[in-house]
Amino acid sequence: MDEGIELSLTIAQIIQRLRGSHLHSQIERQAKECLHQPDVKLESLKEDVRSFLKTSGWERKLQNAVYRELHIQLPPRHPPAPPEHLKEPLVYMRKAQASWEKRVLKSLNSMSTELLVPLAHMRPAAEQKELTNKWNEMGTDEPDLSRFRPVYAPKDFLEVLIGLRNPNHDSSEDISVRSHWGLIQVPLNVRDIPHLREAYSELNLTSGQMGIDDHALIHPDLFENEYVQIGKKVVMEEDSAAAQQYSRQGCPTGLRADLWALILNATNQPQDVMHYEQLKAGVIQHNLLVDNLIYKDVKLTASNDDYYFVFEDFLYQVLLCFSRDTAVLEHFKYNSATPPKSYIQGKVGDEECAVVYPPNGVIPFHGFSMYVAPLCFLYNEPSKLYNVFREMYIRYFFRLHSISSHPSGILSLCLQFERLLQTHLPQLFYHLRQIGVQPLRLAFKWMVRAFSGYLSTDQLLLLWDRILGYDSLEVVAVLAAAVFAFRAENLMEVTSLASAEAVLADLSTLKVMPLIQVFLFATAM
Repeated sequence: MDEGIELSLTIAQIIQRLRGSHLHSQIERQAKECLHQPDVKLESLKEDVRSFLKTSGWERKLQNAVYRELHIQLPPRHPPAPPEHLKEPLVYMRKAQASWEKRVLKSLNSMSTELLVPLAHMRPAAEQKELTNKWNEMGTDEPDLSRFRPVYAPKDFLEVLIGLRNPNHDSSEDISVRSHWGLIQVPLNVRDIPHLREAYSELNLTSGQMGIDDHALIHPDLFENEYVQIGKKVVMEEDSAAAQQYSRQGCPTGLRADLWALILNATNQPQDVMHYEQLKAGVIQHNLLVDNLIYKDVKLTASNDDYYFVFEDFLYQVLLCFSRDTAVLEHFKYNSATPPKSYIQGKVGDEECAVVYPPNGVIPFHGFSMYVAPLCFLYNEPSKLYNVFREMYIRYFFRLHSISSHPSGILSLCLQFERLLQTHLPQLFYHLRQIGVQPLRLAFKWMVRAFSGYLSTDQLLLLWDRILGYDSLEVVAVLAAAVFAFRAENLMEVTSLASAEAVLADLSTLKVMPLIQVFLFATAM
């Protein structure tokens, strides 16, 4: 497509999306109000209104909104291309995703039938009152969840990815025997170290990094003080693009919450708080079957985690509201997944009775709550925490549990991890294969959660700084390979799967940035 036409289409799409937004009506109102000001002249009306919007900060807010749209909106498509092509261009991937969705929905419906629990029902008045009273202490409640089981676990999803094949690709043509060592057998283009060095140039050994140069043994004047001052200026300027660039070298602890919210353009205006309160009212009025899955997941994961158990109440609040948020459905335009549907009044097959279930279109799986848990360290106001999590999900986390050819999709991350090991640690890869251990089976659980629950929280937040800074999950695959490189000596000694798992069992002492830096910039080519 011609570059000029593509740009025009992008601009038209963004204008169309912003036209119906709350920001548009706010700017419109401000522009009308400024007409009463004495320094606004009729002969220079356009320039004066523009100047007013600029000085009063509305221009920056509009820039940040446009910047957000550029990150989440669909690429302009070729006019004859069907809408599903934007969700996922490869037909065999779309089919695999649809097949997986059927399986997950069948599992959920079977649970509803077996346990005689409806997918949704109105709570009795007494139960509504009780839930309202204990909203901030839901963790003290101990419902009987023994009958409920997670709809699926990451290892089930991995088996689907392993079985994926491109029907148009003849693997016998592949001259490299390496590709048959790994589990992922789909031909996707993933970056090797030379290309990664180019893309992640700010992480090189000579650049200052939060997570390395703010270490106690280095005098703060050398890096930290000046870097923090720049960070404060970025926050004060309220510039999303500048915040994203800044985040590439890490965010100082005291500024991280503001910087992340700025990058994601996750506001906490009165209308955002009201939206959160409406979702909360929806939780109190109706009980969903997925609520039990959320309770169960939090109990199985975050409640047993030394870092996150204190945030149990926050997790329930955020995840229960998230399940009711129909605004999340918007991201299915660029997500290879399709929101699952159920039928009301038992009229299965009647499309007029089909409703999206759960209302946000996302069925939680084992470990889902760990996407929210680290954010609880940054935000103590539920509505702000909620808005940041929702933005993180619709930009990044959904890619970790859907089948797609996207460079940040879990399939690409798995393939990139295997390729990095095969290319730069071939002896280790071969040794592990010889004893019947597939490295990906060990690393998959880290990647599907973006390492949440495996690294210490301070290190995890430094990793997520880079995800936001580079607008990519690629760094997750790089870290997974770097962990294997770091523990390579011990792994070369193991003789069984159990001993390999033991070597990689505890990642809580690892320092993320030194590992990534050394792997990317000190690995011999």
